[in-house]
Amino acid sequence: MTATSPEFVSSLVADADAAGITGFVAAAVISHDGRVLLVRRNPDDYMGGMWEIPSGTVEDGESILDAMHRETTEETGLTVDEITSYVGHFDYQNSRGGTTRQFNFAVTVEQIEPVVLTEHDAYQWALPGELPEVSDAVRRLITA
Repeated sequence: MTATSPEFVSSLVADADAAGITGFVAAAVISHDGRVLLVRRNPDDYMGGMWEIPSGTVEDGESILDAMHRETTEETGLTVDEITSYVGHFDYQNSRGGTTRQFNFAVTVEQIEPVVLTEHDAYQWALPGELPEVSDAVRRLITA
């Protein structure tokens, strides 16, 4: 099964539902020349100042893959060209006290620039061994 097959995506949702997960987030790991695109949360946001990979909430009626495409474009202005693999998930406590599962996909984009930020205050292409302040989960994801 490939990362984009409906059966695989359905199994991700079923596993999360069975685990009692209350929210879903879809994320894109965008790499170029050995570096990963990171965006920084605005200082007044939940977890403000933290660097992360482009990600966002899966809306009602939206598939995980559709959300990943939409959020990548909304947050960076970049268009996903291809999903190369599913690179795993991690769970975290969200701002409402529930548990969110973030589904992470390695992707390529049509063009790596310009990066146009709408929800973050900075971006950088970071080497996996020289990451700024990211969560432990994102660090493990990028350096695995």
